[in-house]
Amino acid sequence: MDHAATDRIRTLDLIRGVAVLGILAINVASFAAPESAAYSPNLPRPSGPANQLAFIANLVLFEGKMRALFSLLFGASLLLFIERADAAGRDGTALQLRRLGWLMLFGYLHFALLWDGDILFLYALTGLVALRLRHLWPSQLVAGALVVLVLWQAMGTAMWAPNLLREQSVVHGQASPQERRAYTELIQTFRQTDARSRAEAQLSWPGGVAARLTDRPAYPLTIALFNWGETLPLMLLGMALLRSGFFAGGWSQRRLRQVAVGGIALGGGISLAFALWARSAGYPEMAMHYALSYGLVLPHLAMALGYAALLVLAAPRLLHWVPGQQLEAAGRMAFSNYIGTTLVMSALCAGWGLSLFGQFGAAQRWTLVLLVWALILAWSQPWLTRYRQGPLEWLWRSLTEWRILRIHR
Repeated sequence: MDHAATDRIRTLDLIRGVAVLGILAINVASFAAPESAAYSPNLPRPSGPANQLAFIANLVLFEGKMRALFSLLFGASLLLFIERADAAGRDGTALQLRRLGWLMLFGYLHFALLWDGDILFLYALTGLVALRLRHLWPSQLVAGALVVLVLWQAMGTAMWAPNLLREQSVVHGQASPQERRAYTELIQTFRQTDARSRAEAQLSWPGGVAARLTDRPAYPLTIALFNWGETLPLMLLGMALLRSGFFAGGWSQRRLRQVAVGGIALGGGISLAFALWARSAGYPEMAMHYALSYGLVLPHLAMALGYAALLVLAAPRLLHWVPGQQLEAAGRMAFSNYIGTTLVMSALCAGWGLSLFGQFGAAQRWTLVLLVWALILAWSQPWLTRYRQGPLEWLWRSLTEWRILRIHR
């Protein structure tokens, strides 16, 4: 393998390592608190300045950005896997189809056995569509991605517009009795979801599995249907970035700096402006749900691209330092670390573990985030000094190849 190819893989792993750590800063709310905590620091109860500041920092720096990074990287890795398999004289497409099929099963098991915040099923299902479009030119991939993303955002805006207008009418005291009643009923559905989260958090492990499979067995498919319009375009953009040489040193330093500064400034600026407005408005629930699902998707993408460009610029030096090598190792084992994070967080928060659910505000949840970050960075590199892959990466690859692969170095 030539030097450029090696750097290319290491850069991807470095960015993936940052993403697997960063996404926990957002997912921790789902593990440790009712669903409403992801949309306001004042839910399920009012909080102080520290929690307000932590919530705003998460909203500006992590919310949507880490998910976008993961999606970009998944698209790039999907294409890279096929290209490397084809170059080795194998049928890369057939292997990738099998690989996505197994990932879909892993995702469903992740949901059923542990946590309903899984994204693997969504990635596998959406990856099948991205696979069909991989032969497009980079310019076509970018154009198609932006068209789908804008149309999806427009669809979401149209879907949420009545609720947003109703909420503003209620807030400003201009709503009719019927509008107030309808708004109250919508808010009540959110509170019912919170109550269900609290109840399930206290269940035993078998009880939690039974609840998910009984109450919402098709939930991963529902999530995929609601989120494919964001995920697919980001995967296509990841393919385009890979083909353009973005991860392999094909872009000039000047161009990378422009993307880094422009993306972070634009995406971060819009995110900060929204966060400050939301705080002044008391985090209106309809507006928060809309913004985090649809409204901020383009700022999220801009900032994710900025983060990626910044890490590509930093990679040559960062990968010579221990922290950079630890992040690279965490990225090489992203699958194992993603599922491992669920295991650790469930053991800390679920009823069958330490039952810490609901006991932390936005600021205090950072103690859990830092603990898991330390565990990921502590075990990933030592594991890879002895083994070729992470344990789940090895299992996934062995199932894809339909043979037991060598794991020891």
